[in-house]
Amino acid sequence: MTGDERARLVQGALESISVGSKSFRFASQLFDLPTRERSWLLYAWCRACDDITDGQTLGHDAVRVADPAARIAFLHEKTDAAFAGEETGLVPFEALRVVAAECAIPPAIAADHLAGFARDASGWRPQTTGDLLSYCYQVAGAVGVMMAHVMGVAPEDEDTLHRAADLGIAFQLANIARDIVDDAKVGRVYLPSEWLEAEGLDDADLADPRHRPALARMAHRLSDMADDYRRSARIGAARLPFRSRWAILSASGIYGEIATRAAALGPRAWDDRITTSKAEKAALVMEAFWEALWPVRPVPRTGLWTRPSRP
Repeated sequence: MTGDERARLVQGALESISVGSKSFRFASQLFDLPTRERSWLLYAWCRACDDITDGQTLGHDAVRVADPAARIAFLHEKTDAAFAGEETGLVPFEALRVVAAECAIPPAIAADHLAGFARDASGWRPQTTGDLLSYCYQVAGAVGVMMAHVMGVAPEDEDTLHRAADLGIAFQLANIARDIVDDAKVGRVYLPSEWLEAEGLDDADLADPRHRPALARMAHRLSDMADDYRRSARIGAARLPFRSRWAILSASGIYGEIATRAAALGPRAWDDRITTSKAEKAALVMEAFWEALWPVRPVPRTGLWTRPSRP
């Protein structure tokens, strides 16, 4: 691949992230240039997988698709080709081909990520807290592991890779807390059945405003869990080069704010979509700057769900 071809892929990836994830786009500016470009290339593939699975465009306007199994098979076919170094003819998979080769991303981690989309396509829903966390790993924690490879974490550094997965899990728990009602309206439920049973609810109750106090309790539980995983991730982030550490802590702060607000708003958390303004993001980035300078006391990673070991 020529330099011009790679530059076009990077530009396309930038356009994708600028629409699909303003929060990650904001934080990614803090990376050094090579890491920044590679993070965008990886994002382009992740975004395309999500869009293809959900029949949406850059994270918006999802529709129920008629051929979910065929879409998952397509993702596997093109992803396998990208890892094999074969030209795919599709920008997001070409972006993956480049970043996977440059950063030696293990194909098994990408397969973990696709397994999360396969769960969504099949109408799966979690029964237990463990089910929820395994799903959060697949759809977001696996991306954290791939990003760790992009940032230069050694493949044998299992503890740091686990903590990278922890940050993705924390992000997804925050997203689930924010989107409980919107997800329920389109037939998706990510709260474990055992949680709903403890509240005397079923899936059909989640969009009913009468049950907001119960939803608030579960959102608070999600926020507390996200905090646990974010604290673990901070220890891993402390091992990164400064600019990567700053970027990751900024993203952690921005996404963490979503979970914190969902918990603080209680039953009002779903009256309007929770967002952060540019000014608020900037303040969180400055807070992360000082946090990145402060030494972190290593604490053993205990009591947290742990991703499957992968080569």
